[in-house]
Amino acid sequence: MLLLGCIKEVSDYELAISLPNGLSGFVPVTQISDAYGKLLTKQVAQGELLEELNSLPDMFSPGTLVRCIVTSIEKRDDGRRSVKLSIDPQRVNKGLNSTALAAGMLLSGSVMSVEDHGYLIDIGVTGTHAFLPHQKAKTYIKALKKGPDLKIGQNLNCLIVEVKNEGRVVCLSVDRSEVAASIATERQNWTLSNLLPGLVVKARVQKVAPLGMKLTFLSYFTGIVDFMHMDPEKSMSYSPDQVVKACVLSVHPTSRAVRLTLLPPFLHAGGAPRQLPGQRMGAVLEEATVKAFYKQFGAVFELDDGTLAFARLKHLSKTRKSFKPGAFKEGCKHKCRIIDYSLMDEMCIVSLKHQVIEARFLQYQDIHTGDVVQGKVLSLKPIGMQVKVADGIRGLVPSLHLSDVILKQPEKKYNIGDEVKCRVLECNPEGKKLILTLKKSLVQSKLPVLSNYEDAKPGLITHGFVVCAREFGCIVKFYNDVKGLVPKNELGSEPISCPDKVFYEGQVLKVMVLKCEPQQERLLLSFRLSSKPGSEDKWKCTPKEKQEGKCQIGEIVDVKICQKKDNGLEVSILEDEDNVIAWIPTLHLSDFVATSKLLWQGLQEGDVLPRVMYLSDKGEHIILSRKSAVISAVQEEQVVRSFSEIQPGMLLTGYVRNVMPFGVFVEFPFGVTGLAPKVSMSDKFVTDTKDHFVVGQTVIAKVMSIDEEKQRVLLNLKVSECSSGDSAAESFALLNQYFKELKEIKDLLKRGKPSVCELVPGKRLHLVVQDVREDGSALFSGSSATGWTVTATRYHLGDKKIAPGEKRKALVLHVDALTSEVYVSLREELLKQRPKRVSMRS
Repeated sequence: MLLLGCIKEVSDYELAISLPNGLSGFVPVTQISDAYGKLLTKQVAQGELLEELNSLPDMFSPGTLVRCIVTSIEKRDDGRRSVKLSIDPQRVNKGLNSTALAAGMLLSGSVMSVEDHGYLIDIGVTGTHAFLPHQKAKTYIKALKKGPDLKIGQNLNCLIVEVKNEGRVVCLSVDRSEVAASIATERQNWTLSNLLPGLVVKARVQKVAPLGMKLTFLSYFTGIVDFMHMDPEKSMSYSPDQVVKACVLSVHPTSRAVRLTLLPPFLHAGGAPRQLPGQRMGAVLEEATVKAFYKQFGAVFELDDGTLAFARLKHLSKTRKSFKPGAFKEGCKHKCRIIDYSLMDEMCIVSLKHQVIEARFLQYQDIHTGDVVQGKVLSLKPIGMQVKVADGIRGLVPSLHLSDVILKQPEKKYNIGDEVKCRVLECNPEGKKLILTLKKSLVQSKLPVLSNYEDAKPGLITHGFVVCAREFGCIVKFYNDVKGLVPKNELGSEPISCPDKVFYEGQVLKVMVLKCEPQQERLLLSFRLSSKPGSEDKWKCTPKEKQEGKCQIGEIVDVKICQKKDNGLEVSILEDEDNVIAWIPTLHLSDFVATSKLLWQGLQEGDVLPRVMYLSDKGEHIILSRKSAVISAVQEEQVVRSFSEIQPGMLLTGYVRNVMPFGVFVEFPFGVTGLAPKVSMSDKFVTDTKDHFVVGQTVIAKVMSIDEEKQRVLLNLKVSECSSGDSAAESFALLNQYFKELKEIKDLLKRGKPSVCELVPGKRLHLVVQDVREDGSALFSGSSATGWTVTATRYHLGDKKIAPGEKRKALVLHVDALTSEVYVSLREELLKQRPKRVSMRS
């Protein structure tokens, strides 16, 4: 089917085309012309850009009329139909032959090559060479403003000026005044097999009906004008035998049905339809007046500015059953929303559906960088996840952004149809490009969104994600592809020799802007949030300020260990001229209680601990914490600062303050505490509370109820109740933190006991029996276990009878660095197993 269409949008890979009666289609980049297709093929084969191949935005502009042919109609995943078109002259003009060509004819052409005196044009007629002289293209090129010359593949509305050698050579013109004045006549010998859309004709009204009228033109052709294409100012004055000017809109290949339009912008060949002002798209109109109702199609409305709009039947009510025809009598008023604009009908498309009127997003232009949006998972692919944000709006979550940690098997966490909460990283309405993130740290961030270099003022603190960690530092990216460098000396308070081992791709971190040059798009950043003066640098806490309570919870500092005590570390805050002393309880060295004790053992006086958080001010000392989960909760504002802020259902991160027979007391940052009764402690039956929790343990608690009068909070610690919906990501983050701390402990213990690195589970040792105990267990010694107590239980001696002084082979089962004990086995079935290397990744 041949149609006249209007270019609505232009992207690198396709043209979006507005078609008559509110329809739309698209032209793929491969359906522009034969010459353009050959250049594309050549570029792909060579693997490098060709100078003569121009992009579609360089050749086409929205608002341009083009002749199209329908190549296929496909059903999409969402049930809608997709109309695929071609503007290739060889397909559009296939009904023409060289003998049918005549002067005055108007037809489509495409630039095939650039010559010295003009252009060779492909008009799709076999055996005919078409030439466009420079003189006939000069004014068109100037008005087009797409460069000094026409480009290969450029689509043209061509007027045949001269026909030579029985149609084997034709001379063309694209001069706008000549094209606009052209009218198809009987002398041009048009037939039903070669009649083209876009031809302007003189027609005679044959019959007028409520839904349109019937015309005759070019002596023996008949065509239909529907109600949407009658001139609104003359729609009531048409009468039989009246002569009108009309433009051919479409020609059906089999039925030969011809449709025409009487709308003024189409009555001059090469004209352009009126555009809808940008601010009108998506507008909600309180009162639109019904002008006419067509029970098979929909209703025409008059809007507040006097323009006409059309609503299809399916957009007049929520469902077919709820539709009431009586509500659409002429003069009735309805609330509606402009959801589209049909360039070919010069009419707004509106909807009366409540869900459409209330929809937050209607088009890509409604979405802004940094917006938090709800979406539905459409597909999971290696490149990432496709998400439906609204009808006609889809976004991509790159694989790097599926979670705070890299997911190797995202299909285990997400299913097709799942509802997800995303944040917009980048939105390009022109290219319909929407990039989203599912990283909870970014989605829930309360910090400013950095989406352009102009907003990057020195001292600004915001969230970013690492895209590259190298020996020179880290590249951190923000929104709208804004990125900056964190040099090596700004990665932390202490020197970091190998950034790629400390930071990983996709890691979300807080960064501070040090310097920005917007014109050069250069951005210098720092991970040392308290290292530079500025509004965010509040850790200048003198003893006097400490007494006045000016130090704020959540501030990050680096500290140096002054003295180790039985239950913690006395530290001094670095970069503080008054040498403020603070206290880190042993149980606040880590989220993991066992790890806390190992860290205390491995640390020495004089060691520096980076990124420790101010927790409270109790007694003589400032209390600090190194619990990463608690620090993250405070930095991401997932905390309550007072009892009045607590709401049932909240998930809060805290730590166990006391374990009692009747329940567990949990303390949160800013001093708020709550009680988890015995029945709400675990998904399992609780006999003894001490079997489930220990003092100092980091927990996530759900607020069950609050008693404002008694200032009491009841909590739930059941894992099934305390998941935030992203439990897999949380588990991976905890594991990552645990192994990172184990690596740190290993490096610390190396200093005082180098053999700790050699003694790992699975290692084979040559030992000497020292003693056999009464319970059947044995003690051993060996050069590789100096300073360690090496034990094998009776079971792990197997059937062997041993005596002091004997040499034996043993396999390391477990190493307890805290008690300096090593447990080994002499059992043959274990010793025969193939050795496996056990490694810990930080």
